[in-house]
Amino acid sequence: NAFGVDREFLARELGFDGVTSNSIDATCDRDFVVEFLMWNTMLLTHLSQLAEDLIITNLLKGVTIDDAYATGSSLMPQKKNPDALELLRGKAGIALGRAVGLTATLKGLPRAYNKDLQEDKIPLFEGVDTVKDCLAIATGVIATMKLNPEMLMKALCPEMLATDLADYLVRKGVPFRETHHISGACVRLAEESNVSIDTLTLEQLQNIDSRFGEDVMDVWDYEVSVERKNSIGGTARSSVQKQIDDCLAYAATL
Repeated sequence: NAFGVDREFLARELGFDGVTSNSIDATCDRDFVVEFLMWNTMLLTHLSQLAEDLIITNLLKGVTIDDAYATGSSLMPQKKNPDALELLRGKAGIALGRAVGLTATLKGLPRAYNKDLQEDKIPLFEGVDTVKDCLAIATGVIATMKLNPEMLMKALCPEMLATDLADYLVRKGVPFRETHHISGACVRLAEESNVSIDTLTLEQLQNIDSRFGEDVMDVWDYEVSVERKNSIGGTARSSVQKQIDDCLAYAATL
């Protein structure tokens, strides 16, 4: 301006952190909107991944989605459709479209203000409303769903423990690059014999590698397998509990 207005004084009075350093950039900059839309997209992408996990687990009857967040099938009375989760999953693509759409608008503009910039309002406001609704729905789904441990156990298969078979030999001093191939040979034998890998006999395993001992049969224990992964970020109960505690501690600071 040409009147000597003290912009820093105005900024303080209005509660701003400071003033913009360039007036042309200030009128056309929408980085803050794009940045919000990108973080909005990332959040909804993670919610979409969570929703997909739960949709699959619901299909396997590993979880029961509360009736408030599911509907019955019009054809199959035994089927429960996880509508809320499917809608959550669908919102991620729309969010990405908003971020890409506004960025595409910005990339073709010269500096300073252009009327195209008023198009930032729709994706911004819609993004805020959508993410608030999605968080509320996700919270409700998680708070009300019930786990079905027996069905979750049925979804496990012994082939998941093939790496544990390799780890068994690693603990006996065999390099993993070698145990990986040995474990693969055991998987192949089971497939060729049309049997589950955990039904292979000690003799069959020793025919593949003589370093397998009688205690190798202890490998086929899902609980033991989970508890062995006790490093930071692992699957052991203590590790998972630490992850939960860390999340709760961080949430308490928000």
